[in-house]
Amino acid sequence: PKRFSKMSTMFADTILIVFISICTALLAEGITWVLVYRTDKYKRLKAEVEKQSKKLEKKKETITESAGRQQKKKIERQEEKLKNNNRDLSMVRMKSMFAIGFCFTALMGMFNSIFDGRVVAKLPFVPLSYIQGLSHRNLLGEDYTDCSFIFLYILCTMSIRQNIQKMLGLAPSRAATKQAGGFLGPPPQAAKFS
Repeated sequence: PKRFSKMSTMFADTILIVFISICTALLAEGITWVLVYRTDKYKRLKAEVEKQSKKLEKKKETITESAGRQQKKKIERQEEKLKNNNRDLSMVRMKSMFAIGFCFTALMGMFNSIFDGRVVAKLPFVPLSYIQGLSHRNLLGEDYTDCSFIFLYILCTMSIRQNIQKMLGLAPSRAATKQAGGFLGPPPQAAKFS
């Protein structure tokens, strides 16, 4: 009976953390919409990046290995222009990042105090040693399959926020993401023509 009670409390905590993740992701997207997505500058830059990405992709598909230097230079200029527009787009998004960071820091303090020292989930694996500090944060004992609030919250928020952006139509297009490269995307193919 005591173990069942502990498991049902853990399950309830896990569901609550997923709900908190959904709410904070919606809050973050709301803040971003107010500060960024509805501004004319953002809309103009996003449309420009989309247009340039598609144009560049078409040119890269039609170019051959024996293409002249003139054509290669044109593509390099377009890539540079696209890179500059992506940088400008990132700068426009920056102010919302600061606002979201401030809100999340305040919320994190509150949630950490609520879930401090509580095992909120059981991991089906032992995390890598450099992740254990996060996954087992503020928990007693040496069972590293115990999961802390912060670890579960970060995992949920990372996956949920991207899906919410896609559902609301606020995620960047595949063409723009492909051309921009990014942390998890493919690297730009500029070296292909040199």
